Amino acid sequence: MRTLAISDIHGCYEQFNQLLKKVQFDSANDKLILLGDYVDRGLRSKDVLEQVKALKEEFGVIALRGNHDQMMYDALMQEREDLDSRWIRNGARQTIESYCGADYFGEELDRGRFNEAKQLIKNNYMHHVEFLNSLDLYYESDSHIFVHAGINPAVDEWKKQTSADFIWIRENFYNHPTGLDKTVVFGHTPVVNLHDSENVWFSSLGDKIGIDGGCVFGKQLNCLEIDESDEYKTYYILKDYPSLFDAIEVT
Repeated sequence: MRTLAISDIHGCYEQFNQLLKKVQFDSANDKLILLGDYVDRGLRSKDVLEQVKALKEEFGVIALRGNHDQMMYDALMQEREDLDSRWIRNGARQTIESYCGADYFGEELDRGRFNEAKQLIKNNYMHHVEFLNSLDLYYESDSHIFVHAGINPAVDEWKKQTSADFIWIRENFYNHPTGLDKTVVFGHTPVVNLHDSENVWFSSLGDKIGIDGGCVFGKQLNCLEIDESDEYKTYYILKDYPSLFDAIEVT
């Protein structure tokens, strides 16, 4: 059985399906692990969420929670200005328009329309909202730990780290040894920030593997294959249309 890991789809529905086809994903013989961030910035978040939910329910695909998935859930379920603003800053517009129509906002994101959209999503797609809230923070195999953002090496028992560490941590994770006997596979931080490439990043210590190729930023969507002998193979799909977000800082 192969293990296949993909992260940070961000509404890139076409690339996700192209990648599944390229790796010849076989639900009966492959373990597919998705490391979160299904929504925001890309154009087809609704379709990605619907597909990931179906893959999990029908084939037992492992779907983990990312920080963008948490931001969407928090903004929808809590009437707080700070949570709304944080989601808006990080790609809510594209997610909402995937549910409400590409011309929903027009030239500017109006807060009244934003609030109406939140209610529309809850009224008609509460199964998506509940799905986001059901997602696990990590998955562990005999030799690997799969997580959206990383493991905090300052926490003695990594499973007891905060939920924020699982979905938000960056430098404190990838700049320090984990001290674990398992390799951590993670997304969240685009690998162009870890080495001079969009390809999967393997740390020099062998304790971490970063797989976020930055697809929604105009780069590529990566897949890491791990075979039964823990040998690695990588695949990718290039983004085939211009990115609207090349100049946006990754947050």
